[in-house]
Amino acid sequence: MKKTEHKYTNLLIHESSPYLLQHAHNPVNWYAWNNKTLEKAKKEDKLILISIGYSACHWCHVMEHQSFEDETVAKLMNDYFICIKIDREERPDIDQVYMLAVQLMTGQGGWPLNCFTLPDGRPIYGGTYFPKNQWINILLNLADLYKNEKDKAIDYANQLTEGIKLAELVKVNNEKINFSEAMLHECYNNWKIRFDNEDGGSTKAPKFPLPNNYQFLLQYAFLFNNQEALKHVELTLQKMANGGIYDQIGGGFARYSVDGIWKVPHFEKMLYDNAQLVSLYAQAFQATKNEQYKNVVTETLEFIERELYSIEGAFFSALDADSDDEEGKFYVWKKEELITLLKDKYTVFADYYNINERGYWEHQNYILLKHDSNTEIAKRNNISEEELKQTIDACKKILLKKREKRTRPGLDDKILTSWNALMLIAYTDAYKTFGKNEYLNIAIKNASFITDKLLQKDGSLFHSYKNGKASINGFLEDYCFSIEAFIRLYEITYNEAYLNTANTWIQYCIVHFMDESSGMFYFTSTNDDKLITRKMELSDNVIPASNSSIAKSLFILGHYFENNNYIEQSAKMLNNLIDDLKSYGSGYSNWGILLNWFVKPFYEIAIVGKNVNEKSKSIQKHYLPNVIFAGSTNNSTMPLLKNRWKENDTVIYVCKNKSCLLPVYTNDDALKQLQF
Repeated sequence: MKKTEHKYTNLLIHESSPYLLQHAHNPVNWYAWNNKTLEKAKKEDKLILISIGYSACHWCHVMEHQSFEDETVAKLMNDYFICIKIDREERPDIDQVYMLAVQLMTGQGGWPLNCFTLPDGRPIYGGTYFPKNQWINILLNLADLYKNEKDKAIDYANQLTEGIKLAELVKVNNEKINFSEAMLHECYNNWKIRFDNEDGGSTKAPKFPLPNNYQFLLQYAFLFNNQEALKHVELTLQKMANGGIYDQIGGGFARYSVDGIWKVPHFEKMLYDNAQLVSLYAQAFQATKNEQYKNVVTETLEFIERELYSIEGAFFSALDADSDDEEGKFYVWKKEELITLLKDKYTVFADYYNINERGYWEHQNYILLKHDSNTEIAKRNNISEEELKQTIDACKKILLKKREKRTRPGLDDKILTSWNALMLIAYTDAYKTFGKNEYLNIAIKNASFITDKLLQKDGSLFHSYKNGKASINGFLEDYCFSIEAFIRLYEITYNEAYLNTANTWIQYCIVHFMDESSGMFYFTSTNDDKLITRKMELSDNVIPASNSSIAKSLFILGHYFENNNYIEQSAKMLNNLIDDLKSYGSGYSNWGILLNWFVKPFYEIAIVGKNVNEKSKSIQKHYLPNVIFAGSTNNSTMPLLKNRWKENDTVIYVCKNKSCLLPVYTNDDALKQLQF
């Protein structure tokens, strides 16, 4: 087979990131971010263009085609700038700094992210997507500014860099810690004003799933018996599962919907979204027993295993929005094609998935989405609900088989520690809820991958893995989500090695990431090269903040190991952000979960004896957001299990606030002792 000949090849050809490799044959002389590149900019006294994106980003592709593949544009970029391409998923630390810079300059951010800096990395101008003509003007104007008014550029860079350092600076709260239920109610009441009570989610578009928001609201609804909150969670989950944002044929969710009704997705599928949504829908099933949520979990994990699972037991990062250079082409359908494929089943399918004005998108394409209930659809078509289910299942198999023959969206096959840990958590949640051994086996295999391939001899983690090679020193997100994952895996296996590994990682973070004065954690390690500033990730977004995650793990490990220092540090971290949580719950929802744990009863359930696994599996199927589990089939020196084992009995101890209720022998008796 003849090799493809390329007119241009730049230094990105030596990188492993699929996103960087996409740009390796641009006429732009792209460089990777490293000390050698930064020294080159200083030596040649050139402005730096830092262009950040990711492989599944649609508008990143558009800007590449319009500008970065254009020889005239490339010449301007090469003549006047040192051009650095960055995969934001590989280097979230760099992305954080320059995203904040662009947000301070323009009031908004997104990808592609294009930020121009002085040779030392201090920013002077930036934005997101630029059309070709505007991009050319920017290049010329900035080159002229730096040549003729360099002092002006330096003054502005000084001011902007100072703003970046001050933004999101942690204000240490020295007020006495006094968490209360009233704080949670204030948070909820401020938040519910922005509920969309017709289509779920918030009252704005585009709409992102934000799973952590609904995990908090589900807990709040349960712990305070708040039916309004529960109704909003259920509305949101059902609207998302019925909408175009959910892949009705193959399972799994797109990153967001461009509208306010979950209809038209931005078609890329990200591992981190689907991981968290599996956890959310599994927990929602525990709380409500709604079969739709079980179907979502089942289909989404089938999608993960079919399209994002590696033979090594790890998970790939993303699927592109585009195929054949068209956004969404892989996922949408034309009416004539459906009629041909489905034959006599078409009428029922078209009614079920709205092959009508409601489902119409553009260019004769339809997005599959559900609107009416199964009862309504079955009645309209004079069939039973069981017959309806069988018909739809048969149609989905036909269409999935047909879709497999289409040009597939591009796969980003790098493996990220943090996102794999989120997926590991998803499998533990699915196993807790549904008890499928397949889920447990995949979780254990993934944990082995993390410790075998991503853990270094000094106890540190790598961030990324591809083609058999781990690289990039781990960020706080890699540790915090791995800690959570290994705690969860302990709870379903009672293998103490997982819990001890989690504790080792948290101690590593305290040494290498913690800020002594505030008790918070930096995103980068003391072992990392310095950027223009060292940032902390404080607010929760599409992924929970690494600080809120590690604060929760400090709380939990403090209970497992009876370490009051951990719990006190967790409280100190939460106290620093308590005002933000009260005023803006949707941006601090993971902190809200931690506040739930502090103000409502928090239980430890210890199960010891030969029937540990059987009893544990039965109890863990219940929705118990303020409970941790410990267990052993023999003597254990763990604080929660010490001196509790009896040779011929399986005993359940329910404990809180360092005291235990009377030991019991049945699951029902144990559940009765839980008073939220």
